[in-house]
Amino acid sequence: MLTCRERVNQTLNHREPDRIPLDLGGSPVSGMHVSTVYRLRLRLGLDEPGTPVKIIEPYQMLGEIKPDLMHALGVDVIGLSGEKTMFGFKNEGWKPWTTFDGTPVLVPAAFNTEPESNGDILMYPEGDRSAPPSGRMPHGGWYFDAIIRQPPIDDNTLNVEDNLEEFGPITDDELAFFKREAERLDTETDKAIFANFGGLSFGDIGLVPAPWLKHPKGIRDVAEWYMSTVSRRDYITRLFERQCEIALANLERLYQAVGNRVSVVLVSATDFGMQTGPFVSPKNYRVLYKPFHKQLNDWIHQHTAWKTFTHSCGSVWAFLDDFAEAGFDILNPVQCSAKDMDPTTLKQKYGDRFTFWGGGIDTQFALPFGTPDQVRAQVREHIQTFAPGGGFVFNSIHNVQAMVPIENLMAMYDAVREYGGYPLPT
Repeated sequence: MLTCRERVNQTLNHREPDRIPLDLGGSPVSGMHVSTVYRLRLRLGLDEPGTPVKIIEPYQMLGEIKPDLMHALGVDVIGLSGEKTMFGFKNEGWKPWTTFDGTPVLVPAAFNTEPESNGDILMYPEGDRSAPPSGRMPHGGWYFDAIIRQPPIDDNTLNVEDNLEEFGPITDDELAFFKREAERLDTETDKAIFANFGGLSFGDIGLVPAPWLKHPKGIRDVAEWYMSTVSRRDYITRLFERQCEIALANLERLYQAVGNRVSVVLVSATDFGMQTGPFVSPKNYRVLYKPFHKQLNDWIHQHTAWKTFTHSCGSVWAFLDDFAEAGFDILNPVQCSAKDMDPTTLKQKYGDRFTFWGGGIDTQFALPFGTPDQVRAQVREHIQTFAPGGGFVFNSIHNVQAMVPIENLMAMYDAVREYGGYPLPT
């Protein structure tokens, strides 16, 4: 039997291993809401009622996928991320908290929320309540929304350095952490290591508001940012040039620290697609984003054995040739419900160019609202389409959300176990 790492690496090299690899929690875009993790652990008999689950990313309220849950489900991937959350505080000093639906959880010590009169919850950068709040969870909600803290923009004084505050050279402490964690994950587990180093994604709109910064400068409003990719093209280009220089220097130091213990690295999480088509014009992608993606991917392929991962929700069919030419090895989340994202067509045209990481089950409709039989049927269909010849890591289409029926989750994982072995069942 192959180890998890061998199984993933064979798949990434478009060879059929013993079974389809499974990811849950390897990255910030392949995880599970903490309330769903809690219910899944209860169903599997891993915890007693009332046992809290750690929130390892409060921005999306993602729950910790512990080794016992990985073992129970057959997960093959483990994440390597930095010490800090999207709100800028470390995952340490755990304390009890309760979500709006009553799920008992553990949160980091600096998870310092404050309720408003209407019941909304405010979150603060670095947990510092003396700074303006940077996140809001609506009363009864499941996630935090970034609070836009856009200072007035004066184009005469706009400086690219204002949008580079979060893209500085990696520190010695950060390098030591990644080195230590990579060595630990490599020796203590047999999982394929999925690195999320940060600082590589150009224009990721989830990061533009910078909820971890106390007083972000530059262009931080979502609408203003997207308009600026056209109206302030020179500014954004200079910003990406500087970010790319910093990222390349950081990658060199990171590789020296972690080596080829890493199998996959998240390079881009910028969304380019909507449900109905491109969100950014393909021409804009080619001019503004693709040159920088290619520089990073080329460096990684020339100096490491890592495979490069791009995440973009929505209909990205119009970009796939460009993604391949930019050097991406892995496509995620493979949103099959979006326009022009038919699984059979994707596999036929791009199955030898991309590993499809995701596409296992639709998280908008089938998983939350279908029946267990419908979930099983879709999992089987997508496995039969994406898995032949390797190049398919099973994951739901983006993170598993809150309120998903536990029977549907069990049906999904049972179907992966039943239909995911090579040779594939007919």
